[in-house]
Amino acid sequence: MRSRSRSNVTESRRFSEQLEDAIARYHTHAISTVEVLQELIDLAKDLRAAQARGEEEGLSQDELAFYDALAENESAVEVMGRDELNVIAHELLVKLQGNVTVDWAHRESARAKMRVLVKRILNKYGYPPDLQAAAVQTVLAQAEVWSERLCAPAGRARARRASNG
Repeated sequence: MRSRSRSNVTESRRFSEQLEDAIARYHTHAISTVEVLQELIDLAKDLRAAQARGEEEGLSQDELAFYDALAENESAVEVMGRDELNVIAHELLVKLQGNVTVDWAHRESARAKMRVLVKRILNKYGYPPDLQAAAVQTVLAQAEVWSERLCAPAGRARARRASNG
């Protein structure tokens, strides 16, 4: 789960919530030891399935992470469709690759530039305006995680490989 948190903010949040919920129910004696173990096994299966999902969708792991950020709100998937969100995720990754700087997450002017970039892409494809603010925040959080991996010395080669599939 830790490796997913380093690459996919949305999945990390979802899996962490599932784990915390199972542990909390165990601590309050709402479920038995056997049941919590079964939930942990199910969580491990979900993690494995999540890793394979990108290949099924035809997305690199980085593109999948941005797709998940865009699709976090289920109504965006209903309105836009999966294929359109795949295209947006790919374009986001390409544009971010061309515009990311090492310290963009720490400089407000650079963050503002990235925010505008993300908003322009969402507007270009007709992402629902009422869902845009949350999507922009999630995409920027994903971009921070992605750029940290990209800018780390060992992460540059790994990020290139992940982007290429």
